[in-house]
Amino acid sequence: MQSLTRHSASSAPVSSKADNPSVASDAIPRSRYVIFGAVSVLGCAADLLTKQWAFQWRGLPREGNEWWLWEPYVGIETAVNIGALFGMGGGYGQIFAGLSIVAAVGIVVWLFRYRAARDQWLTWALSLVMGGVLGNLYDRLGLWIQPGYPVQWSSGVRDWILLRYGQHTWPNFNIADSLLVCGAIMLMLHAFGDRPADETASLPKSDIAG
Repeated sequence: MQSLTRHSASSAPVSSKADNPSVASDAIPRSRYVIFGAVSVLGCAADLLTKQWAFQWRGLPREGNEWWLWEPYVGIETAVNIGALFGMGGGYGQIFAGLSIVAAVGIVVWLFRYRAARDQWLTWALSLVMGGVLGNLYDRLGLWIQPGYPVQWSSGVRDWILLRYGQHTWPNFNIADSLLVCGAIMLMLHAFGDRPADETASLPKSDIAG
Protein backbone atom coordinates (compact mmCIF):
# COMPACT_ATOMS: atom_id res chain seq x y z
CA MET A 1 0.00 0.00 0.00
CA GLN A 2 1.34 3.38 -0.94
CA SER A 3 2.30 5.54 1.97
CA LEU A 4 0.22 8.67 2.41
CA THR A 5 2.91 10.38 4.43
CA ARG A 6 3.75 13.72 2.92
CA HIS A 7 7.26 15.02 2.91
CA SER A 8 7.52 18.27 4.77
CA ALA A 9 10.21 20.89 4.51
CA SER A 10 11.61 19.72 7.81
CA SER A 11 12.03 16.16 6.57
CA ALA A 12 13.81 17.16 3.35
CA PRO A 13 17.60 16.84 3.34
CA VAL A 14 19.30 20.12 4.15
CA SER A 15 22.55 20.92 2.39
CA SER A 16 25.28 22.52 4.42
CA LYS A 17 28.82 23.75 3.94
CA ALA A 18 30.03 20.50 5.44
CA ASP A 19 28.21 18.57 2.68
CA ASN A 20 29.68 20.82 0.00
CA PRO A 21 33.50 20.86 0.23
CA SER A 22 33.81 23.52 -2.47
CA VAL A 23 31.68 25.96 -0.44
CA ALA A 24 33.57 25.21 2.77
CA SER A 25 36.96 25.69 1.12
CA ASP A 26 35.80 29.00 -0.36
CA ALA A 27 35.09 30.53 3.05
CA ILE A 28 37.53 33.02 4.56
CA PRO A 29 38.74 31.94 8.04
CA ARG A 30 37.87 34.37 10.81
CA SER A 31 41.54 34.55 11.75
CA ARG A 32 42.22 36.41 8.50
CA TYR A 33 39.93 39.25 9.54
CA VAL A 34 41.69 39.39 12.90
CA ILE A 35 45.14 39.45 11.28
CA PHE A 36 44.15 42.17 8.82
CA GLY A 37 42.52 44.39 11.41
CA ALA A 38 45.21 43.98 14.05
CA VAL A 39 48.23 44.41 11.77
CA SER A 40 46.72 47.36 9.90
CA VAL A 41 45.67 49.24 13.03
CA LEU A 42 48.79 48.49 15.06
CA GLY A 43 51.06 49.31 12.13
CA CYS A 44 49.34 52.63 11.52
CA ALA A 45 49.36 53.45 15.25
CA ALA A 46 53.07 52.65 15.57
CA ASP A 47 53.82 54.93 12.63
CA LEU A 48 51.79 57.88 13.88
CA LEU A 49 53.00 57.61 17.48
CA THR A 50 56.67 57.44 16.50
CA LYS A 51 56.26 60.41 14.16
CA GLN A 52 54.67 62.47 16.90
CA TRP A 53 57.34 61.42 19.39
CA ALA A 54 60.24 62.22 17.05
CA PHE A 55 58.89 65.63 16.07
CA GLN A 56 58.12 66.57 19.67
CA TRP A 57 61.59 65.53 20.77
CA ARG A 58 63.74 66.82 17.90
CA GLY A 59 61.47 69.60 16.72
CA LEU A 60 60.67 70.65 13.17
CA PRO A 61 63.18 69.96 10.38
CA ARG A 62 66.22 72.18 10.62
CA GLU A 63 69.95 72.04 10.04
CA GLY A 64 71.84 70.03 12.65
CA ASN A 65 68.89 68.49 14.49
CA GLU A 66 70.06 64.90 14.00
CA TRP A 67 70.66 62.63 16.98
CA TRP A 68 72.79 59.52 16.61
CA LEU A 69 71.86 56.12 17.98
CA TRP A 70 74.94 54.61 16.33
CA GLU A 71 77.13 57.40 15.03
CA PRO A 72 77.48 57.98 12.16
CA TYR A 73 75.27 55.22 10.76
CA VAL A 74 71.84 55.18 12.44
CA GLY A 75 70.10 58.18 13.91
CA ILE A 76 67.01 60.33 14.17
CA GLU A 77 66.42 63.44 12.09
CA THR A 78 63.05 65.01 11.38
CA ALA A 79 62.15 65.77 7.78
CA VAL A 80 59.04 66.40 5.70
CA ASN A 81 58.72 64.69 2.34
CA ILE A 82 56.38 66.66 0.07
CA GLY A 83 56.85 64.14 -2.74
CA ALA A 84 56.67 60.37 -2.97
CA LEU A 85 59.48 57.82 -2.99
CA PHE A 86 62.88 59.52 -2.46
CA GLY A 87 61.13 62.91 -2.63
CA MET A 88 60.10 62.54 -6.27
CA GLY A 89 56.87 64.18 -7.37
CA GLY A 90 57.01 67.16 -5.04
CA GLY A 91 53.86 69.27 -5.10
CA TYR A 92 51.55 66.38 -6.00
CA GLY A 93 50.72 65.35 -2.47
CA GLN A 94 46.96 65.54 -2.99
CA ILE A 95 47.23 63.20 -5.95
CA PHE A 96 49.26 60.78 -3.85
CA ALA A 97 46.59 61.01 -1.14
CA GLY A 98 43.93 60.08 -3.67
CA LEU A 99 45.98 57.16 -4.92
CA SER A 100 46.44 56.00 -1.31
CA ILE A 101 42.68 55.94 -0.79
CA VAL A 102 42.22 53.96 -4.01
CA ALA A 103 44.93 51.52 -2.86
CA ALA A 104 43.29 51.06 0.55
CA VAL A 105 39.91 50.30 -1.02
CA GLY A 106 41.55 47.97 -3.53
CA ILE A 107 43.27 46.00 -0.77
CA VAL A 108 40.00 45.43 1.11
CA VAL A 109 38.18 44.40 -2.08
CA TRP A 110 40.95 42.05 -3.15
CA LEU A 111 41.22 40.38 0.24
CA PHE A 112 37.56 39.99 1.16
CA ARG A 113 35.50 40.46 -2.02
CA TYR A 114 37.74 38.35 -4.22
CA ARG A 115 38.78 36.15 -1.27
CA ALA A 116 42.53 36.59 -1.48
CA ALA A 117 42.41 36.43 2.32
CA ARG A 118 42.13 32.64 2.05
CA ASP A 119 45.89 32.83 1.51
CA GLN A 120 47.53 33.57 4.86
CA TRP A 121 50.75 34.91 3.28
CA LEU A 122 48.78 37.40 1.16
CA THR A 123 46.78 38.43 4.20
CA TRP A 124 49.93 39.29 6.15
CA ALA A 125 51.53 41.07 3.19
CA LEU A 126 48.51 43.23 2.40
CA SER A 127 47.92 43.95 6.09
CA LEU A 128 51.43 45.43 6.30
CA VAL A 129 50.80 47.46 3.16
CA MET A 130 47.50 48.73 4.55
CA GLY A 131 49.17 49.84 7.80
CA GLY A 132 51.75 51.78 5.80
CA VAL A 133 49.16 53.31 3.49
CA LEU A 134 47.02 54.51 6.39
CA GLY A 135 49.98 55.95 8.29
CA ASN A 136 51.20 58.05 5.38
CA LEU A 137 47.66 58.92 4.27
CA TYR A 138 47.08 60.61 7.63
CA ASP A 139 49.97 62.94 6.85
CA ARG A 140 48.99 63.41 3.18
CA LEU A 141 45.60 64.70 4.31
CA GLY A 142 47.35 67.35 6.44
CA LEU A 143 45.88 66.10 9.72
CA TRP A 144 49.14 66.77 11.56
CA ILE A 145 49.58 70.36 10.35
CA GLN A 146 49.42 73.17 12.89
CA PRO A 147 48.95 76.91 12.30
CA GLY A 148 52.14 78.58 11.12
CA TYR A 149 53.58 75.54 9.34
CA PRO A 150 54.77 76.08 5.74
CA VAL A 151 51.97 75.69 3.19
CA GLN A 152 53.95 73.11 1.21
CA TRP A 153 53.86 70.78 4.20
CA SER A 154 50.06 70.46 4.02
CA SER A 155 50.34 67.23 2.01
CA GLY A 156 53.82 66.23 3.17
CA VAL A 157 54.79 63.09 5.08
CA ARG A 158 56.79 63.20 8.31
CA ASP A 159 60.03 61.20 8.25
CA TRP A 160 62.50 60.66 11.07
CA ILE A 161 64.68 57.57 10.58
CA LEU A 162 68.19 58.48 9.42
CA LEU A 163 70.65 56.04 7.81
CA ARG A 164 74.10 57.08 6.64
CA TYR A 165 77.20 55.28 5.44
CA GLY A 166 80.27 57.41 4.78
CA GLN A 167 79.24 60.23 2.47
CA HIS A 168 76.04 58.46 1.43
CA THR A 169 72.81 59.31 3.26
CA TRP A 170 69.66 57.30 2.64
CA PRO A 171 66.54 59.48 2.26
CA ASN A 172 64.83 59.80 5.64
CA PHE A 173 61.86 57.46 6.12
CA ASN A 174 59.36 56.30 8.73
CA ILE A 175 57.62 53.19 10.06
CA ALA A 176 54.91 53.39 7.39
CA ASP A 177 57.55 53.27 4.64
CA SER A 178 59.10 50.22 6.32
CA LEU A 179 55.72 48.47 6.41
CA LEU A 180 55.16 49.22 2.73
CA VAL A 181 58.56 47.83 1.77
CA CYS A 182 58.12 44.67 3.86
CA GLY A 183 54.66 44.09 2.40
CA ALA A 184 55.92 44.64 -1.15
CA ILE A 185 58.79 42.16 -0.62
CA MET A 186 56.33 39.57 0.69
CA LEU A 187 54.11 40.09 -2.36
CA MET A 188 57.08 39.58 -4.70
CA LEU A 189 58.13 36.43 -2.86
CA HIS A 190 54.57 35.16 -3.13
CA ALA A 191 54.40 35.92 -6.85
CA PHE A 192 57.66 34.18 -7.72
CA GLY A 193 57.62 31.47 -5.05
CA ASP A 194 56.11 28.01 -5.11
CA ARG A 195 52.52 27.40 -4.13
CA PRO A 196 52.27 26.31 -0.47
CA ALA A 197 51.76 22.58 0.02
CA ASP A 198 48.48 22.96 1.95
CA GLU A 199 47.00 25.11 -0.79
CA THR A 200 47.97 22.62 -3.50
CA ALA A 201 46.59 19.71 -1.51
CA SER A 202 43.16 21.35 -1.35
CA LEU A 203 42.83 21.52 -5.14
CA PRO A 204 41.16 18.79 -7.21
CA LYS A 205 43.54 16.27 -8.75
CA SER A 206 42.59 17.41 -12.22
CA ASP A 207 43.73 20.96 -11.43
CA ILE A 208 47.03 19.79 -10.01
CA ALA A 209 47.74 17.58 -12.97
CA GLY A 210 46.72 20.09 -15.57
